[in-house]
Parts: sequence; structure tokens; C-alpha cells
Amino acid sequence: MRGLAAMLGKEWLELARSWKWLWVPLVFILLGIMQPVSYYFLPQLLDAAGNLPEGAVISIPLPSGGEILAGTLEQYGIFGALIIALSFMGAVSQERNTGTGALILVKPVSPAAFVLSKWLAMAALVAASLAAGYAASWYYTVVLIGPVAVGNAMAGAALYALWLLVAGSAALMFSALWKSPAAAAFSALGTFAALALLTSLFPRQLAWSPGRLPAASRELLLEGAAGSLWPTVAVTALCVIGSLLIAVRAVRAHPAD
Repeated sequence: MRGLAAMLGKEWLELARSWKWLWVPLVFILLGIMQPVSYYFLPQLLDAAGNLPEGAVISIPLPSGGEILAGTLEQYGIFGALIIALSFMGAVSQERNTGTGALILVKPVSPAAFVLSKWLAMAALVAASLAAGYAASWYYTVVLIGPVAVGNAMAGAALYALWLLVAGSAALMFSALWKSPAAAAFSALGTFAALALLTSLFPRQLAWSPGRLPAASRELLLEGAAGSLWPTVAVTALCVIGSLLIAVRAVRAHPAD
């Protein structure tokens, strides 16, 4: 694949210059810390808010460590997907609109290398951010709430990483299809939300769907098992590959707008 190493270096440098290597992991860390800390101090926060009858005692049972981590991953499913879509909505369209993409593709760089380098950079950022945020949440959960089974916690995070990669891959695909970065972000988030909604409405019929990944992650953290996930993982991989192939074809057909 011509030019992949050079393009990957370019993408990593752009992530550093745009400070995405700093602020995206920081947002994930903040979201991860908020979940266990807010639950632990919830009674004190309600007491400080006032407006309670005199002598009232606030007694809120703490959730288990698995429930806290499952809640953290749900936050990433909402806000994490939004951050990823906004971060990469112009990954292809901006370079095509400015003519940079055409200049790059004139050189010995294939459209496949052009798209794959962006996807690899996106995947590395998603993995690093999720790992940093989840590790922070795990630490505070163990300190404030209680222990969590290591195997289940890691498997749950791995499933959610695949789910976020679906959002990132959709953002890259629509960035290659549409001229407008805003349209790409809206389309990616709409597809992501529709997939999650349809899977929740028809769980048995769409048990193979990538939208099954969040529920499976929660089941692993709360129950220790989630059934066979190989069909879901395989379909997720096919969806990611299909998104990349569509993006490559779009870039090959229209290197500049």
C-alpha cells in the first residue's frame, strides 16, 4: 500500500498539532472520574443542596463496582461518540475542499493508504482515550466503591472500544461522501443512534448487530457473561471494513471538490 507510513506520520502529527492527543483523553478521563465520584458523594451533595425536612436522613445504597463501570461506558457511548464524530467529521472532506487531498494523491500515495492512515490514527486516539478514561474510572471505583472482576472489566471495555470504532468509521465514511463536515458528523451520529435504537427495540432479531455491543458490555460487567458474541464481533468488523471501502471508493472517484 503506497505511502501508508508517510501518511500515518502526517496524521499523527496533525493530531498533535490540533491538541487532540491532549484534550480528547482529558475529556474521557473527566467523564470516567465523574461517575464513581458523583455516586459516592451523592448523599452529601443532596444534603448540601438543602430544602429537606428537619431530621431527614439520606440513605442511598451505593451501586456495585460493575454498575459504576457500566455507567461509565454508557457515558462514553453518548458523549464519546459525539466527541469522535466532531473530531473526525472533516478528516477527508476538509482536505478535499482545500485541494490538499488532490495534491497528496498526485504523489505516490494510494487512496487506500490515504483513508487507512486516517482510520488508524482515529483508532489509536479512540483506544488511548478510552483506556485512559476507563483506567481512571476503574481506579476511583475500586477506591471508593469496591473491587471489580478484572477479566469482565477488560472484556467490557474491549467491546465498547469496538462500538466507538463503529462511530469513528462512520464519521470517516461520511466525511468522504459529503462535502460538509457538519453533514458528515450529523450522518455519523444519526447512523450510530439509529443502530443502537433498532437493536434495543428488536434485541432478538438484531442480536448480531453492532448495536448489541453496549448491552453485551453491561452484561459482562453485571452478570459475568453475555452469551456468544462472535457473530456480533464479525458483523462489526465487516461494517468497519465496508465503511473504509466506501470511503476509499469516494476518494478515488473525487479526490478534490
